[in-house]
Amino acid sequence: MKYASLLCLLCLTFMAVTCKKNDKLATELVGKTWLHSFEEDEDGIWVYRPNSFDFPPSRGRTGFSLEPGGVIKRYEIAPTDGLQEEEGSWEQLEKDLVLVRMAEGSNPPLEYRIKIISSSDDLLKVKRIEE
Repeated sequence: MKYASLLCLLCLTFMAVTCKKNDKLATELVGKTWLHSFEEDEDGIWVYRPNSFDFPPSRGRTGFSLEPGGVIKRYEIAPTDGLQEEEGSWEQLEKDLVLVRMAEGSNPPLEYRIKIISSSDDLLKVKRIEE
């Protein structure tokens, strides 16, 4: 437990040092696990909430986590109804535009862009940009 607290503190310190003070996107999104709140989706905009949110019952939720250093972990529903983790990379292209690259064999596609419509500590709204 002592080491877990130390690791958490080191991660937070790393994030504080590597994120720009005005980089709202990184401070709100990085280091959290975001789950799809599909009940709130509308007009092609996907809604995500932190995994600590009190979601209504569902048969499963997909999601992701962004980590410092450009690592993304995407969580998909596995054939056994659990969660299956896929790892890739992310890069902030613009203030509200993120490029995601997934490993070979992932589904959906290997590379796509996500536009951040709005974000806060407990709500993320995104739209996938079709190329």
